[in-house]
Amino acid sequence: MAAVKKVFCSGKGSLSLLLRRRFHVSGPRAIQVTVRDALNQAIDEELERDERVFMLGEEVAQYDGAYKISRGLWKKYGDKRVMDTPISEMGFTGIAVGAAMAGLRPICEFMTFNFSMQAIDQVINSAAKTYYMSAGRVSVPIVFRGPNGASAGVAAQHSQCFAAWYGHCPGLKVVSPWNVEDARGLLKAAIRDDNPVVMLENELMYGVPFEVSEDVMSKDFVIPIGKSKVERQGTHITLVSHSRSVGHCLEASAVLAKEGVECEVINLRTIRPMDTDTIEASVMKTNHLVTVEGGWPQFGVGSEICAKIMEGPAFNYLDAPVVRVTGADVPMPYAKILEDNCIPQVKDIIFAVKKTLNV
Repeated sequence: MAAVKKVFCSGKGSLSLLLRRRFHVSGPRAIQVTVRDALNQAIDEELERDERVFMLGEEVAQYDGAYKISRGLWKKYGDKRVMDTPISEMGFTGIAVGAAMAGLRPICEFMTFNFSMQAIDQVINSAAKTYYMSAGRVSVPIVFRGPNGASAGVAAQHSQCFAAWYGHCPGLKVVSPWNVEDARGLLKAAIRDDNPVVMLENELMYGVPFEVSEDVMSKDFVIPIGKSKVERQGTHITLVSHSRSVGHCLEASAVLAKEGVECEVINLRTIRPMDTDTIEASVMKTNHLVTVEGGWPQFGVGSEICAKIMEGPAFNYLDAPVVRVTGADVPMPYAKILEDNCIPQVKDIIFAVKKTLNV
């Protein structure tokens, strides 16, 4: 207070100087970046950092990628580092897995993870199991990445979530980013990891901008695989989600806060290995849990979370049964109104929270 009085006494020039100094030390400047650009920059930096890294997939080179994730990389690094492949997931995934076994670090892009079913043998029987079957002598440092989950107006064969599919398999690490920070930090960590990593992005998030600090844009920024993040602190109920549904949980939390309900929102980030400790700690604080995911209900990510809570110390802290919010248990319809009713919406999360809290 004395410093402020001194400034007023010494004239406007000194006040202006003090304000400028305070602004200068107010914290790192926020930068606005889209998820698409975050992924592009992460791949660019890792290609530059390690000559063993290369990228392959359908239309990733001259066309700059179906979703422009690899924009500009072929022109910068050439055919040996960014490779277009034939329309044969079985073929180019096998090539990528073999390259990883030989010491390279491939980034294998699926135009959509629905097409990864064509290469399920290479992903599960070759990439996931080789390190174990070779008694640790042959590692497979590869990243399988591409859009996952519900898109818009592309019907059943192009709109499903593979988090539970790949999260089921030992030998794989499975990550599911929501925002720019997740996308950038998890992709760089995945490329540097010595294990096969499945990175499940969301097509509808690619063009969404987020504000991030300069620290996140550092070339050395990585997010540890297997660690979730509490996106919002709360005291009444815990919401656990991943990918695009995290944003829905935050929207629902903002609405519920106006009614006096404070939700704690956990962004899983990693499906396998799952950060059970963070979920348990939150449930012990809030005594209530709702899981939210875009995938089908049976044998889903929410089901696994329910089982872990049931089997662990947090069960004794629950004041109500765990509630799951999931996609509808049907193949995805084409019609928009039906599609909207098959995907969890903000209103569905609000309903589940009120049901759990009995309000």
